[in-house]
Amino acid sequence: MSEILVLNAGSSSIKFAAFEPSSANDSLQRSAHGRIATAGDAVGWHVQTSDGAPTETSTSAMPAEGFDHDGALDRVLAWFGDRLGGLAPAAVGHRVVHGGERFAAPVVVTEEVLRELEGLVPLAPLHQPHNLKPMAAVRRRWPGVPQIACFDTAFHTTQPAVARAFALPRELTDAGVRRYGFHGLSYEYVATQLPRVLDTAASGKVVVAHLGNGASLCGVANGRSVATTMGFSVLDGLVMGTRCGALDAGVLLYLMAHHRYDAARLSDLLYHRSGLLGVSGLSSDMPVLLESHSPHAAEAIELFVHRIVVEIGGLAAAMGGIDALVFTAGIGEHAAAVRARIVAGCAWLGARLDDDANAAGHALIHAPDSRLQLAVVPTDEERMIAIHTLALLR
Repeated sequence: MSEILVLNAGSSSIKFAAFEPSSANDSLQRSAHGRIATAGDAVGWHVQTSDGAPTETSTSAMPAEGFDHDGALDRVLAWFGDRLGGLAPAAVGHRVVHGGERFAAPVVVTEEVLRELEGLVPLAPLHQPHNLKPMAAVRRRWPGVPQIACFDTAFHTTQPAVARAFALPRELTDAGVRRYGFHGLSYEYVATQLPRVLDTAASGKVVVAHLGNGASLCGVANGRSVATTMGFSVLDGLVMGTRCGALDAGVLLYLMAHHRYDAARLSDLLYHRSGLLGVSGLSSDMPVLLESHSPHAAEAIELFVHRIVVEIGGLAAAMGGIDALVFTAGIGEHAAAVRARIVAGCAWLGARLDDDANAAGHALIHAPDSRLQLAVVPTDEERMIAIHTLALLR
């Protein structure tokens, strides 16, 4: 079987990876991965192969109109075609942020499916269009290649109805206004790794902290999503890099009534000018804030940690207990100082940190007297997409 290509397209970046299926079993070997993304006023191209070959990097000036998705996709697909000597991939797997109420599992992309996914754009206007654009590009280059859509919302469809509902008129709920949850591909992958890292807690009650530029928590009981901090949109829940997290809806009414905010201005405020960036006035980048001596940077970190600790307590209540806390994604995997502050805030739950293990970035970071198991598990959304893609192919 030829390689599987995975595409994860965002508003200003495209992450991609190539996986080689084993002919003997269902295992997947990552053969290459990369990213094309904005970096200031430039666009950077980075590819790393998994066979020890040199890393391929380049930088070019960004067009005046901003990130060129079509050009970036053409470059990624051309790179993949060159890798295979002009052959097409066995299949292409895509990350799609929103699956709505229908798509609770990965699905082969057809014209009908694509129309339904386009109909979900109003539910995720800043993400869904970018997720769908690669599907058209792949179809133009390789018309007969199967494409698989994998959804960030799908993992959370196991939640009870009460965890997914808003207290709004029923006609709005029936129209799709409810909690969906996101980062599901990350949580699903981490859930598959828990038996390898934890003991019996892997099948118990685990809070997984996906902490990056986008951040959320998920309560996972026996490998299934029970509750999560993101709701109708990716704005809800925790403080994020540039997103506000949970916000009293009255604030929006106030801004509209007294500061003349319209939908476009509110969107820019909540998605792009809030979060760590808004509070610090300095940066959305956690390493920058940790190194800063600015009191506003310190306040941003404190608020970030505070909201996480509060929401961990809420998820523990939703699950009826907690056996383990697992960190993943950029901040969760690499910011030992942030992990330490979060664990300190969870001391009331019996969490105790092994400072040396935490500083060294070990998989298990709890002290011997900790009631909770504490772990760091790297996420791999692209591999999860490849696993789903291979399963549907076979």
